[in-house]
Amino acid sequence: MSRVLLLEDDLLFAESLVDLLEENGFEVVHVANGQSALEKTFSQRFDLYLLDINVPLIDGNTLLQELRDAKDTTPAIFVTSHKDKEMLKKSFLCGADDFITKPFDNEELLLRISALLKRAKSDNVSCVGLLCNDALHKRFLYNNQELELSKKEYELLLLLVKHVNATVPKEMILDALWSSSEGGSEGALRVYINRIKGLLPQLNIENIRGIGYKLVS
Repeated sequence: MSRVLLLEDDLLFAESLVDLLEENGFEVVHVANGQSALEKTFSQRFDLYLLDINVPLIDGNTLLQELRDAKDTTPAIFVTSHKDKEMLKKSFLCGADDFITKPFDNEELLLRISALLKRAKSDNVSCVGLLCNDALHKRFLYNNQELELSKKEYELLLLLVKHVNATVPKEMILDALWSSSEGGSEGALRVYINRIKGLLPQLNIENIRGIGYKLVS
């Protein structure tokens, strides 16, 4: 189920949008001002942003610009009454992927959402067998089920997947997972390798003695 963050200060209009989206299988989080929207992005992951422009506290354009500056690439559609070309140009420059003007046909909105999500998925998901990396949300899924990985476990598995069927030297892994001040060790690395093996016994992760590790597909 895709999760949508809806930023809309017209409560009646927002209620109708929430109903439409939920009826079509989306999970929706609605907020009425830009500050609340920003806070939600800190605590939750979303597959799509639906944003109005003229909202209290932080307007939609400023909000999206802040998110893009923070490397948030979540697809975004502006749902707006603006028809002014300069305003719409500004929205695209702030990082919008699409826009739809009010009033609009519900079916058109659903089609635009579907197309954008499909494109985002193909751009951001890569798989080795049933193991898929969702680069947008920095998570791995096995057989469409999300794995509970720590940040370092995710980075380790990502290295192995990127170099599938090739040996990844221990030194490369240690440099990628730990800064010089953190001081990673081969013992700590073995702990993470064993944790991943425990989560995914289906994977063949070989220990190339004295050199590193290899994910064999």
